[in-house]
Amino acid sequence: MLRMEIGLWFVLAIIAIVYFSAPRKQTLLHQTFSIILIAVLVHLVFDGVTVYTVNHLDTVPALLNELVHRIFLGSMVLIEYLFYRYIAILVEEETGKPRKFDMVAGVYLLVAEAGEMFLPIHYAITVKGNYSDGIHANVCYISMAFYLILCAWLLFGNWKQIDMKKKMVIGAAMIIEICVSVLQAINPTWLISGMGLTMMTLAFYLTLENPDILRAELTEQKMSMLYLKSQVNPHFLYNTLDTIRIQAQLNDDKPVADLLMRLVDFFRLSVKVDRQMVALDDELELLEAYMELMCYRYPELSCSYDIDPNLGGVLVPNFILQPIVENSLLHGLKNKGYRGSIYISAKRSSEHPGCMELSVADTGTGFSEETREKIETLLVKYNKQPPKLEGNSIGVLNVQKRIKLLCGTEYGLSYTDNVKGGVTAHMLLPLDSKDK
Repeated sequence: MLRMEIGLWFVLAIIAIVYFSAPRKQTLLHQTFSIILIAVLVHLVFDGVTVYTVNHLDTVPALLNELVHRIFLGSMVLIEYLFYRYIAILVEEETGKPRKFDMVAGVYLLVAEAGEMFLPIHYAITVKGNYSDGIHANVCYISMAFYLILCAWLLFGNWKQIDMKKKMVIGAAMIIEICVSVLQAINPTWLISGMGLTMMTLAFYLTLENPDILRAELTEQKMSMLYLKSQVNPHFLYNTLDTIRIQAQLNDDKPVADLLMRLVDFFRLSVKVDRQMVALDDELELLEAYMELMCYRYPELSCSYDIDPNLGGVLVPNFILQPIVENSLLHGLKNKGYRGSIYISAKRSSEHPGCMELSVADTGTGFSEETREKIETLLVKYNKQPPKLEGNSIGVLNVQKRIKLLCGTEYGLSYTDNVKGGVTAHMLLPLDSKDK
């Protein structure tokens, strides 16, 4: 049996080398899988050691045998918890629903680990080999059942909202562990628990965490974002040029030159596609050029800013403010004859340490119930929506996809209703974004 543990360890070690050497975004999901990889490698070491010590009870010191056995079984419970956590994060990303079982799972982990550390150990000695049994060993089976129930609840409770491939992977991993646990219980001397944990790890690696798959998906997403970003609504250009033409006919004066200058500024800044992340000050410069043109075109439209001066250098995804402001104008203030105001703010988030919140508030007509439902669904299921090049939700989908891709799935766009009418778009972003 010892040869099996050694073989499994080398297989996972090679996978770990490939996985950790590949560039990838450090999302919570990937971080959790990284911990699983390390934990399973450590567990397989103690698995191999205990295979030897439990079959040499007469020569191995009792204290040493007990110590490695407690670490071996304690690490197994920890890995069972980590698999639950990985699946919980995966389901949260798919559905947008918060993880409600984390506290229960964490408390149980502490109780189970205490049991593994302090409950008495008993060894069964047979002609086919020795193994630990009794309440100390049964804690692992109870833990496995507990975490599998939580995973099953998450899977079947959100079945319709989870991507088919991910449903199959979660289901396959659960079936593998159930089968291995049943076989281990029927034939305790087989000592195949390490095989079950390794096969679960491989299932997630081969289908969801493989660097080649992640690299291909990332490339496809970036190409889609660059293509979306290059789509500038020609109607804005035509309408603005028409405004300038009429003004030029009426007056040969400085405002025309100013308008032309701002128009040039806007297009000069908007076509910068060489960098995915830019300083907030650069993003605001583009927005100011756009809003000056719009306010000139609609004299009863106003725009104000409240920007924390210390945030000007923070990197944000390129071209995320102007599409949201344009949405406010076209779908909020248009019905009011472009009479109203836009308010843009940037501040540190009080609810999310280490984060910044950009907000765009308008005094428009707000969302209808149907529109609100559509927008909320779009924001939650952004990863299941193909890039759109036409329609009313281009800006919303584009911005959500860019933030999630470039900053992480824990960040993103959301909307709230204003007390006095209109809506506010909230963009949660990290303060320590890295340039792409």
